[in-house]
Amino acid sequence: MFVATHDLAHRFVGTDTLFEHLDYRFDPGQTVAVCGPSGCGKSTLLSILAKWEKPASGTVEHSGITRIGWVFQNPYGVPERSALDHVVFPLLAKGERRRDAERIALDTLQIFNLGYAANRRFSDLSGGEAQRLMLARAVCQHPDLLLVDEPTAQLDMRTAHSVSNVLGQLAGQGMIVVIATHDPDTRDACDRILDLADYAPNSSEESSAHFSGSTAAEPEKTNGGTA
Repeated sequence: MFVATHDLAHRFVGTDTLFEHLDYRFDPGQTVAVCGPSGCGKSTLLSILAKWEKPASGTVEHSGITRIGWVFQNPYGVPERSALDHVVFPLLAKGERRRDAERIALDTLQIFNLGYAANRRFSDLSGGEAQRLMLARAVCQHPDLLLVDEPTAQLDMRTAHSVSNVLGQLAGQGMIVVIATHDPDTRDACDRILDLADYAPNSSEESSAHFSGSTAAEPEKTNGGTA
């Protein structure tokens, strides 16, 4: 099971190219942080990996991927429904019995320290609680590919650290976990880093000019090209 990009590039009509010549392979057992400056295409790349967005050029290869989980940057839900209902619903849609679905949902809520909020209405949750609820809803379906957009943007440092650890554990259980983030702590908690700045147009020329005038610092983590 893997996801791979081959000479991937993208731009929207009337805009500059976001990234190009992206060859990268995502495998189970590792979390990959997709980083880069604002507007570089982090969220767009997640959409392309899910095959929701068609790239301007290049291809995305899925091998063994049958279920995709997505956690958006901004949590959304039905205001009057409980947190438990939000996690139970996709399980019922898959054919689980209500009793079994509730048990699975409660166990998953506990993973994200949300057991206490199971019966709270979505409208009564804080932004951080709602964000963790979206993670729980995606995770309980056991996706092969889990795409997470800025998971810690609304979390305090301690909770963000806990969420990063959970995502790492999920990868260790066989999921492919890809996280778009600008948060240095979340980035450093991941196993691999894909910096889209390295795939921006003219990035190689800029790097050459920079290195010719100064000594390059050793990167914190391997960029992780195609295996």
